[in-house]
Amino acid sequence: MAGTTSDAGKSVVTAGICRWLARRGVRVAPFKAQNMSLNSYVTADGAEIGRAQVAQAQAAGIEPIADMNPILLKPGSDRRSQVVVLGKPLADVDAMEYGAYKDHLRTVALESLNRLRSVYDVVVCEGAGSPTEINLRKGDIANMGLARAVGIPVIVVGDIDRGGVFASLYGTLALLDAGDQALISGFLINKFRGAPELLEPGLDMLRELTGRPVYGVLPWLGGLWMDLEDSLALDNRPADFAAAQPGASGSLRVAVVRYPRISNFTDVDALAAEPGVVVRFVASAGDVAEIREADLVILPGSRATVSDLEWLRRTGLASALLDRRGPILGICGGYQMLARSIRDDVESGAGLVEGLGLLPATVEFARDKTLSRPIGEAYGCRVAAYEIHHGLVTLDGRAGRELEPFLDGCRVGAVWGTTWHGALENDGFRRAFLADVAARAGKEDFAPAPGVSFAALRERHLDALGDLIERHVDTDALLALIEKGAPVGLPALPPGAK
Repeated sequence: MAGTTSDAGKSVVTAGICRWLARRGVRVAPFKAQNMSLNSYVTADGAEIGRAQVAQAQAAGIEPIADMNPILLKPGSDRRSQVVVLGKPLADVDAMEYGAYKDHLRTVALESLNRLRSVYDVVVCEGAGSPTEINLRKGDIANMGLARAVGIPVIVVGDIDRGGVFASLYGTLALLDAGDQALISGFLINKFRGAPELLEPGLDMLRELTGRPVYGVLPWLGGLWMDLEDSLALDNRPADFAAAQPGASGSLRVAVVRYPRISNFTDVDALAAEPGVVVRFVASAGDVAEIREADLVILPGSRATVSDLEWLRRTGLASALLDRRGPILGICGGYQMLARSIRDDVESGAGLVEGLGLLPATVEFARDKTLSRPIGEAYGCRVAAYEIHHGLVTLDGRAGRELEPFLDGCRVGAVWGTTWHGALENDGFRRAFLADVAARAGKEDFAPAPGVSFAALRERHLDALGDLIERHVDTDALLALIEKGAPVGLPALPPGAK
């Protein structure tokens, strides 16, 4: 599954196909050879993979494993990324240095795909970015390079909501060389809203111009905001998904700080699913008032903790946080920012840096990354979570009675900190935490709805994706591609095919 752009819909279409096939009794698994994302997860055996592949595995009804995303790139700046291979960090490299690893990583990716193919009836492969990044084609291991190596038929997804979808689909095909074009079997149009009869002439012309079918037109389906691939997709996320839902008394405003290298912002999805809880991301100096006035401010994870802390200070958001008297929750990198000091000789090389000082703690970055699936208790509720961090937090034992334990971290007054991701997905804990936040924020009129199940909501979303495929895609044609591969004799278009 390829896309004309990032966020064209590759991930959700892949999840939908996985759910549709699983319903048919097919043993199916997702695969993405190389993923660049700051939203990641820890598998049961301690491997870090992209969050989107976890959602796709859930759609398939299977446990996620490292082979489903053997190469994960986690950018720490515009030029450098941490390379995670089979769930473990390999190196921090810049764009040019990465080329030296390509041969090894290509072998890793193909071995992972072969292992999946030996176990599952079908493996649905998702590309990365666009398959027509012609400047990167020579060393490609995620798109047409993988497809050519294994002979995988490719469907290109285009996002019609962005505009220019016909040009994007045609151009994606035409810029590829003849060998690549031979595997581009057809197209899917995503996020359509409007009258289908107005679209049909364009579909006919695309078929005539390319010799390839449009397998389906997927209608716009709002509310599918969970497990987003990267922060670009946040721009399309509903700002107040749960605000209008019944089941809660009163409302609670949550501001989530969207710093430049925000990671694992999926932690707040469960809050957005709560009726009466309005979650908004804040990202500039113009959001100072939101920081001051929100009932709860969340500092989420960060791939560049020291750099993002400096950004907080530069924008004035740090001062707004220090002026607050209301609740603040720091998660992972956000927790580290709340400490008194951070020593980072690993991620940024900045050495000793002053933190916000809202929690009596110090942080030191270790070279080895902590990857685990801890289980604990808070507010009398069981909490299952996962950890992904280099920073190790030490609490100041002299803090006295004001310091109380909170998961693996602490609470002082109305400021909480933890390294645990995914804690808010635990329904009982989430409701108890929100009730505590509301009380400390003076929102006596707010009480969490008693019956929200985040796991059930995720299942409904995955079912909705499966329904999209079943109702709006030529599934017989999809099955033919799975069984027979790309059709023989597809025309090659210039200028790519000379």
